[in-house]
Amino acid sequence: MNSSNRVSSALHLVLACCCVAGSAATASDLDETIHKVRMGTLVVEAEPGVEVRIEQLRHEFWFGAALANQPFGGRMDPEDQARYRRVFLENFNAAVTENALKWHVMEPRQGHVDYSVVDAILEWTEQHEIPLRGHNIFWGIPNRVQSWQKALDDDALREVVKARALDIGKRYRGRFAEYDLNNEMIHANYYEERLGPQITRDMADWVRQGDPDAVLFLNDYDILTGRRLDDYIAHIRGLLGQGVPIGGIGVQGHLHGDSFDPAVLESSLARLAEFDLPIVVTEFNFPGQRSKHYNKRDVRLSDEEEQAKARAIVDYYRLCFAQPAVKGILMWGFWEGANWIPPSSLYRRDWSPTPAAEAYRDLVFRQWWTTWQGQTDAKGRCEVRAFYGRYRIAAGDRETVVDLARQQQTKRVSFRQP
Repeated sequence: MNSSNRVSSALHLVLACCCVAGSAATASDLDETIHKVRMGTLVVEAEPGVEVRIEQLRHEFWFGAALANQPFGGRMDPEDQARYRRVFLENFNAAVTENALKWHVMEPRQGHVDYSVVDAILEWTEQHEIPLRGHNIFWGIPNRVQSWQKALDDDALREVVKARALDIGKRYRGRFAEYDLNNEMIHANYYEERLGPQITRDMADWVRQGDPDAVLFLNDYDILTGRRLDDYIAHIRGLLGQGVPIGGIGVQGHLHGDSFDPAVLESSLARLAEFDLPIVVTEFNFPGQRSKHYNKRDVRLSDEEEQAKARAIVDYYRLCFAQPAVKGILMWGFWEGANWIPPSSLYRRDWSPTPAAEAYRDLVFRQWWTTWQGQTDAKGRCEVRAFYGRYRIAAGDRETVVDLARQQQTKRVSFRQP
């Protein structure tokens, strides 16, 4: 079976409805769930018979992507840099630092810390009201730990870890929406091996000394494939038992191949949701690292494979959007010119959109986008079901911008004269 047929076969479980206990829901069930958990009610009040226009401006749910260093560090052609930023804003409402915040990138030599790219990314995202995830403060995979740290004795290592946590917390206080505290701990944890099992709690406490409101996520991979789900659940329980202030659960989306199992994705998210913590799909690529196309920089997918990729991405997003605990999905690259798995990109090197880009935009900005026009009734009211997010609402020649939040479910907007 070729790759696109494998994708189509996997997706058929969703679209054609294979309804065994614990398997993926039917398409109609997903739609019903999405409408239930992702939509609220806008109540507009004005004089009777007034023309009302409702226009969605952005989603509350994070449809995001990673921001590469090159467009913010002076290492990209100016025309591509401008295009990169513009296309991001046209497609995404949340971001994550791909590499800029990683300790080995910021401080390759002890005492020589480069904040410039992180600062540039933050300045740009704040300008455009884009919430930014900080990935990551620590990364204990041994080959990601600088050699100068490994040369330190345990006491000195502990001090530089503390200094790093305090520095990031204080310098960026209140600016990052959330952080990945210590990346991929179930796969390796150099800091725990050197400094003991309490170090994760210490890291969190030090960051919060600098920023008491810092939201600290765990982040790991091979979870949504089901392969390391049980390990991750045990890991989360252990940290919660230690009193680590976990603010959310990050699940990467790199480890799929040329297909994904929708039933495993759905059940994995459901089990993680039992912790009653927000879940973010933090690093999504499709096809992923187990694809036959991985590590092939110049590969071009066939037309059939591109169509299968588009269908897969849509159904992946639908399953995640239907899970109430999931607050966002962030693609790990969207343009072939700055994406570690180029075939997973929405846009080719020449910026032409792939079928996946068109399918993604249709899903997010058409199927899941609310626009409405009509008149208030005889009592001067209208009620409109709408996806949670920000809206421009006009009644006659008056207008306002409001947020319809999932937390409140209903937003009342009055244009009536006092």
